[in-house]
Amino acid sequence: MIPRYTRPEMAKIWTEQRKYETWLEIELAVCEALAETGEIPTEAVKEIKGKATFNVDRVNELEKVTKHDVIAFLTNVGESIGPLSRYLHYGLTSSDILDTSLALLLQEASDLILQDIQRVLGVLKEKALAHKDTLMIGRSHGIHAEPITFGLKMALWYDEMKRNLIRMERAKEAVRVGKMSGAVGTFAHIPPSVEETVCKRLGLKPAPISTQIVQRDHHAEFFATLAILASSVEKFAVELRHLQRTEVLETEEFFSKGQKGSSAMPHKRNPISAENLSGLARLVRSYSMAALENMPLWHERDISHSSVERVIGPDATILVDYMFNRLASLIEHLIVYPENMKANLEKMGGLIHSEAILLLLTRKGLSREEAYGVVQRNAMQVWERGADFKTLLSQDETIRRLVAREELDHILDVRSHLRHVDDIFQRVFGTT
Repeated sequence: MIPRYTRPEMAKIWTEQRKYETWLEIELAVCEALAETGEIPTEAVKEIKGKATFNVDRVNELEKVTKHDVIAFLTNVGESIGPLSRYLHYGLTSSDILDTSLALLLQEASDLILQDIQRVLGVLKEKALAHKDTLMIGRSHGIHAEPITFGLKMALWYDEMKRNLIRMERAKEAVRVGKMSGAVGTFAHIPPSVEETVCKRLGLKPAPISTQIVQRDHHAEFFATLAILASSVEKFAVELRHLQRTEVLETEEFFSKGQKGSSAMPHKRNPISAENLSGLARLVRSYSMAALENMPLWHERDISHSSVERVIGPDATILVDYMFNRLASLIEHLIVYPENMKANLEKMGGLIHSEAILLLLTRKGLSREEAYGVVQRNAMQVWERGADFKTLLSQDETIRRLVAREELDHILDVRSHLRHVDDIFQRVFGTT
């Protein structure tokens, strides 16, 4: 089943129809290249190109007999061509077609994923700019730390997605490799020049050296990149799940009219999209492990990688496409609660300023250890008695001796933590 957030263009790439179209494209390109070397009559190639066709149902019917997909395909195409089909697949082995086709399909899938990343970048940038000054508490270990803005959180994700864009471009290039080197990669029956010509026409690079297959480190790099992309999505999703917890409720997934959250509890509004994304990331990561295990094969080739790639090729690219589009929709329609963010920011009674006070006291001449002790003894009273940090500080003898009231008020102003937000946005977006 194709998930509903997956674009039809991505699903189409992995149909049998599209696969056989690339097979035929490759076979015909080889015929043309061989004609240029004089191995095949030029007139024969013209006739082959004019007649060559296939039918998916017929290929499947033949494969039931041959138990070999490429032979079934060639037989079907041969039925449309006639006697000149003897020139089809000349000097090639099945993996010449399979691996070169996989490269073409992964190029197409990569282009769509790159578009997906651009969409996510656009949504994140819009959210970041809209909430550049929306105050919220930053957390470490799940505990209140110091103030940030929601826009900074979105800008952080945007910056990570920029790196993912570069990674995906590299991954696309890593699998842009084809081969026409024959049964064990020695070009025993066609020259390397044919491979070079065919790959150039297909927009691929010829493998400098191959066995019966293109070496699977190319593909391992590709699927490892998809795993990184999926893990970024899960990172964002986990954060949104935390921010939607009832005790936090700083953001919330859009809840549409008529939507139901629970079969038992009518009040529920759950972060289902984010949870879905977390789960799917586990699958994509598992596909990267399968791709890594495809690298060590017997001698010049065995077939153990083939069954794996029939699953992970479509599944991983379709899922990543789905995940990015669902994430983009989730962030685009995300409900943000600035008032809840402000209320949560104030829950710790001002403890978020502890480092600012610590540094102020060191500037006043106390050792770091002395300053730490002064701040901590007051902070612990806030933890244990629920007191107000500012009130305690203003009553502390050491602080009263060293710090003027106006200076204390200034240092406890939350805006002092965020004076460099514009600088960060300038770094990330090139604009404030």
